[in-house]
Amino acid sequence: MRRLINSTYITLDGVIANPQDWPSRGGSDSDGQTIQSELLFGSDAMLMGRGTYEIFAASWPTRSDPFSDRFNRTAKYVASTTLRDPKWENTTVISGDPVAFVRDLKQQPGMDIVQYGFGQLSHGLIQQGLIDELRLWVHPLFAGRGGPDGLIYREGPLTSLRLADTRVLNNGNVILTYHP
Repeated sequence: MRRLINSTYITLDGVIANPQDWPSRGGSDSDGQTIQSELLFGSDAMLMGRGTYEIFAASWPTRSDPFSDRFNRTAKYVASTTLRDPKWENTTVISGDPVAFVRDLKQQPGMDIVQYGFGQLSHGLIQQGLIDELRLWVHPLFAGRGGPDGLIYREGPLTSLRLADTRVLNNGNVILTYHP
């Protein structure tokens, strides 16, 4: 069975929205880039909600390097009830039940499935036990803005996870890896 790995950037105050707007913490980190590359190249599918899709589709198709090329060629699955005609190559819209779709997708042959961002879709998947690994990339800053929709918090049942790994990067970020 394929694994679903969620990779989410988060601040100390729980903000997950607009990480591209957060202040730079001394540039990129080579260990972090390696971890992101291993995740992407170990996956053959991406899962995302409509919000993440719109942000990614606005920037990734215009880039060209080995990482971006892989990102653009990878099969993308977007949970949305309103998206009708996605322009980003290799995009399939999940217009029905995303939980059932992901359950089926995980049963198909292939590599890991990566999900970037943590919103309504992720909360539904984790409650159903469909996220196999959660990687929180903790950025040591307080964003101080984002509002209720920009936070990782959503009402829902208690969900316990087990810490599987901790990685401190040179730029001060910490990657916390959890398993159900």
